[in-house]
Amino acid sequence: MRLSFLCVLLLISTFGFSQKMWDGYKHLMSPVRNYVVYKTISKIDIDGKADETSWQKAKWSEYFQDIEGDLKPEPTYRTRFKMLWDSYYLYIFAELEEPHIWTYYNTHDQIVFRENDFEIFIDPTRDTHNYFEFELNAQNTLFDLFIPKPYRNGGRAVEDWNIKGFKSAVFVDGTLNNPDDIDKKWCVEVAIPFKSLTDYKEYVMPKNQSYWKVNFSRVQWNTEVAHGRYFRKKDKQTRKPVAANNWVWSAQGVVNMHYPERWGLVQFSSNKVGESPVNFLMPNEEKFAKYLWFIYYKQQEYRKKTGNYAQTLSMLKIHQSTKTESGAYILYNMNVNGHIFTATLKTERGLKLSVNQDGLFEVVEK
Repeated sequence: MRLSFLCVLLLISTFGFSQKMWDGYKHLMSPVRNYVVYKTISKIDIDGKADETSWQKAKWSEYFQDIEGDLKPEPTYRTRFKMLWDSYYLYIFAELEEPHIWTYYNTHDQIVFRENDFEIFIDPTRDTHNYFEFELNAQNTLFDLFIPKPYRNGGRAVEDWNIKGFKSAVFVDGTLNNPDDIDKKWCVEVAIPFKSLTDYKEYVMPKNQSYWKVNFSRVQWNTEVAHGRYFRKKDKQTRKPVAANNWVWSAQGVVNMHYPERWGLVQFSSNKVGESPVNFLMPNEEKFAKYLWFIYYKQQEYRKKTGNYAQTLSMLKIHQSTKTESGAYILYNMNVNGHIFTATLKTERGLKLSVNQDGLFEVVEK
């Protein structure tokens, strides 16, 4: 396989990697963050306080950044999280600094991102389809969603999907809905049952060195106070709410959380938290994925401009082969039929990946 691959390379023009390759897409190609999730060593009580030994030993994530990364200033208030797991649950604890903690939504499945909230996004299969979103506010009001495919691809959220056995609690270090004082922070603690991360089909149970795509978002509104209540600040001319800040763990590079390929990566370890730490190891498919997503982004842009997908790679100004940043050679192929396309990437070691017009990402051969 290696010999035939190199023979093909000799028959076509091979171009080395250049930073100019990402022109117009640089912030969609930036590295994503990662986190190693260890097993618990003590029972976790979901009370919003994380004072158990397991939580004390768990490592904090990096502080959140703007959703667009370094295109925007650092967030005004700090946000970070920890994660753990056992045979039944994925545990998450998040800490959000906040001088004015407020929320009035208190009914399940209210659209809580219209107030300040904390959001969890999970794609267990890493194919960018059939993923889950959980939004919580400082009153512990949950808005849970199942999304068959991203909105950009015509997907629609299943809002009447409700996760079974989800546990959550919020601790407020301050006073809720009181504009007359200064608060410190609010904390969110959740336990997500693995068996409930499904649309009524089989669920994905992690094992040692499993990888999931995960991201976290904090929606933070500019506010004003009137008659003792908080309100979203409005633009004086349009009278519409001023756009919220979007602070995330791993920068999306675009103001849209529904680019699942841009989420961070978590690696599950069967080691107990605080014992024998392991290094995060990037999966091979993730090392090469961005080269395939580059074709996807270019195709979507081409269709937006012309009404059709490009029939060939050359129409997208993409060469059939290239050398990656790490020095590896890859070959591209693309099949187009009307409003349907599949692009594939093959490495010199035989790894084959594909993405289609709906953004479905798959490992074809390992």
